[in-house]
Amino acid sequence: SSYSVFTVLFIYFTCISTVQTTDCLHLREQCINAANGCESVWNVLEDACNISVLGNGCKAEDTVACNRIIQVLADEYPEFKNCVCTTDDICSVTTLLGKHCSTNKDNISTEAKLQWGLSALSKQAYTTNRSCLDVNRECVEDEVCNKQLSLYLKVCLVNKKCNMEGCQAAIRFFYRNMPFEVAQMMIFCDCIQHDESCHRAKELLHGKPCAVSAVPAPSCLNVIHMCEENELCRKKYTNFQSKCWRHVTKKCYEDEACLETLIKEDMPCSASADCKAAYVSTWGTMLHVDCTCQDLPPMEQPLCELFHHMLHSKSCFS
Repeated sequence: SSYSVFTVLFIYFTCISTVQTTDCLHLREQCINAANGCESVWNVLEDACNISVLGNGCKAEDTVACNRIIQVLADEYPEFKNCVCTTDDICSVTTLLGKHCSTNKDNISTEAKLQWGLSALSKQAYTTNRSCLDVNRECVEDEVCNKQLSLYLKVCLVNKKCNMEGCQAAIRFFYRNMPFEVAQMMIFCDCIQHDESCHRAKELLHGKPCAVSAVPAPSCLNVIHMCEENELCRKKYTNFQSKCWRHVTKKCYEDEACLETLIKEDMPCSASADCKAAYVSTWGTMLHVDCTCQDLPPMEQPLCELFHHMLHSKSCFS
């Protein structure tokens, strides 16, 4: 029950007498009562970090999973930044809400990458045209991959409710630390038209519908403009443009009046390994939200369709 969880947390916090813990406890209460998806991330965190079980010394069995979900919390809800800590080897409530520590993404990434090094999947060379059902099965049968996949699905499907921002953050972590070969295998897998099991597997691997389906669907112009206002997204978008659509950036850069004069046939995609890596890094950002060009004024249509082509065309990777 939430009462016993709070009691356990209170017992653990009595040994950390700093102002910071009070602030963090207050933030925890705010998070649990907020209607912005924070509670669902916190629930996964309690589970992954094993912090609501008496007598376990707050130690998480899987520190990588625990640290990663702590990072999701800190990324999505920046108010936790000052009381979140992931620098210790043992993930505990003290390190989660301790005062004298800072969030260290490099430690988490290094730990995750070490785990991936033990995965049989990381030894596989990427081959094109893989079935998403086969890729999904291989991931589930691989201990390391299955752990990472389970954590990401937990965040995206918590209480059967979708928290889009939390889910997108989980996708970023899922794809960011795995070997590039494995990421390609998952992202570029496909299905034949009527294979329902394969399409379900593809949706799981690609964060659908939670991370990509907004109602109503935004216009592709809005998606680009929202991305440009977000520092993380803007960096990834700029990199994606320069690596995949160099012709566009060379000719027009961000000049929308110039972009409007281009037609799809004018837009060769580089399709290089760097381009693929840049595309993979955009996963888990708003650039992958399904967007539309319907119901736009005729003047905005060409530019919208150009952006749709850049974001969702498979011409780069087929």
